[in-house]
Amino acid sequence: MRKRKIIIGNWKMNPESAKLAETLYKNIIKGKFSAQNTDVVICPPYVFLGRLKKISKKIQLGVQNISKEERGPFTGEISAEMAYDVGARYAILGHSERRTMGETDRDVNKKIKLALSAGLVPILCVGESSREGGHEYFSIIKKQISECMTGVNKNSVSKTIIAYEPVWALSSTANRHDFAPPEFLEIKIFIKKVLSDMFGAKTELPRIIYGGSVRPDNALEFLRDGQADGLLPGKDSLDPKKFLEIIKIANSLEKH
Repeated sequence: MRKRKIIIGNWKMNPESAKLAETLYKNIIKGKFSAQNTDVVICPPYVFLGRLKKISKKIQLGVQNISKEERGPFTGEISAEMAYDVGARYAILGHSERRTMGETDRDVNKKIKLALSAGLVPILCVGESSREGGHEYFSIIKKQISECMTGVNKNSVSKTIIAYEPVWALSSTANRHDFAPPEFLEIKIFIKKVLSDMFGAKTELPRIIYGGSVRPDNALEFLRDGQADGLLPGKDSLDPKKFLEIIKIANSLEKH
């Protein structure tokens, strides 16, 4: 069965106020985009979830992280159940910017299980920090997936999303390099093999998306030539015109 494309906007720690968040969200909603053939998700900072949820149900909401703990004395943490209760349905987990703060694959594994238990769709981010050293990046990706997905029920695998984000290609990375869209297909095939080896050849696999510096001018190539099941734009999700163009591109592919 053909999977619906999904476009997930990661606002990161933006914008600066609730008022600006509402304006940005409304401008996207007013863009007259069609989500008929594509799932559209926005992951704003936690504190804006309640306000945005009241504006429209046209776009699904997610969070950029959850606690690895279920509940208890963990100052500043937000649990999977809390995120779900205030309107989140997706959770970005293991993002490279979280990993630089010391988050481990073991931490991410706990978060994935808690997210699934709470009804959230985990968006597991994997990817190497550089392409130096031959094909070592395959081993890095395999290790991340194996450790982050260990112990997950095979029936829940399809309820997750795997986002490949090569750190060296991110717009926020110094001396970044472009990642060729056709190369993503090689990564996607490899990720599918890793998951099939873990959970069995008959296991329904998740959507595998791309998240390394996504822009309107490369979205089509990643979706068409790279056969990505979706995209995870960061900076361009904060620009309504660019974000809407990415959604439009995804929708156009689904119609053919």
